[in-house]
Amino acid sequence: MKKFLLVAVGIAALAGSACSKAPECTAEMLTKKAQDVTTALQEAITKDPSKAADLTAKVQAVTTKYSGATTAAEACKAYDDVLAAIKG
Repeated sequence: MKKFLLVAVGIAALAGSACSKAPECTAEMLTKKAQDVTTALQEAITKDPSKAADLTAKVQAVTTKYSGATTAAEACKAYDDVLAAIKG
């Protein structure tokens, strides 16, 4: 569970790093995507706790890839990629 919290914090930091707003990705969309990712991650880990380490690694890889994101569009893409990694 500690790893899950670290991943959630990483995802939140990713959203925070996207400081400019693109028309195709609003702050409301970012909030919704963050909630969707958190829910999907919680459900996946609850369903199969043995996959927690694998999911954590996948999520960390995506958040690292987008750690320099400076636009909301990049943050939205990152959330989409994280969600895809979780849902596998």
